[in-house]
Amino acid sequence: MDAEQAHEMAILMASLTHRNPVLQELASAIYKQPDTGLQQNLFGLRFPNPVGLAAGFDKNGTTPRAMQALGFGFVEVGSITAKPSQGNPKPRAFRLPQDHSLINRMGLNNEGADVITARLADLDLDIPLGVNIAKTNDATIEGDEALQDYLYSYEKAQPVADYITINISCPNTGEGKTFEDPSALRDLLQTLEPAKAGRKPSLVKFTVDIDKRNLAELVSICEDYDISGYVATNTSSVREGLNTSNARLQTIGNGGLSGRAIRQRSTQVVRWLHEITEGKKPIVGVGGIDSAEAALEKLEAGASLLQIYTGMIYKGPGLVRELKKAIRL
Repeated sequence: MDAEQAHEMAILMASLTHRNPVLQELASAIYKQPDTGLQQNLFGLRFPNPVGLAAGFDKNGTTPRAMQALGFGFVEVGSITAKPSQGNPKPRAFRLPQDHSLINRMGLNNEGADVITARLADLDLDIPLGVNIAKTNDATIEGDEALQDYLYSYEKAQPVADYITINISCPNTGEGKTFEDPSALRDLLQTLEPAKAGRKPSLVKFTVDIDKRNLAELVSICEDYDISGYVATNTSSVREGLNTSNARLQTIGNGGLSGRAIRQRSTQVVRWLHEITEGKKPIVGVGGIDSAEAALEKLEAGASLLQIYTGMIYKGPGLVRELKKAIRL
């Protein structure tokens, strides 16, 4: 089956496990490994281990208990948007087996903030739950309306999330800009007010397609608004250095590249963030983590936490156990 059909099957199975305690016990018996020695406290939350599920797998928040049963130390759902969206036309997800990578242009398909946050309200997890928010995929929503769209999801996520990731690297305005534009980022954070009393810890997620100078400028803005940490990185639009043929890439077309192909560049952004923040802010490393070596590389670069998604497509849920074992050693 194609990549999106396989994803839908995986979500179906995980959602069934999420709703069934017996299946959760079975998943734990097969995959889970003790978290001894892996616990840490970051931005006021206790993480039993540093291996988390990246946003994008569970867009609608239907699987967190299943992910906990597999041994994840935290789970991030979404991206959620203020309004529901069907996303982009299919096909919109493509495997690159020669590169252990994936290209997707899903288009932020999700059931919307109201439905998803209501679903998350009754969760009782033993691990932190992150909610990743983005702007509704509608090019007509721009300017102040775009800011209010973001704010709606941010406010809806507050009661149900342990932390919130502000995804600023998806197209969000009619003119095609993103909130990684410095002025747009400042306007967004001024609107969201992450330092306001009672707010949950807020993280900002950056693209992998960024240089150190621009990253430093964005971090400086984030620090003005007391952002709790950073997620590095989102997907890439760059296609250099791939083993997949140019003909295949042209057939696929546009989309965000994830997986092993962006591992080194993602690690570089983690390293830059660690240098820019002088190691004073937690960093979630994500991008190409599909082996013990890749996980340790991110941690050595300065990441405090890790997230996986594409790596699981190629190696299965046993990857969580593999990474935890390596980190413990």
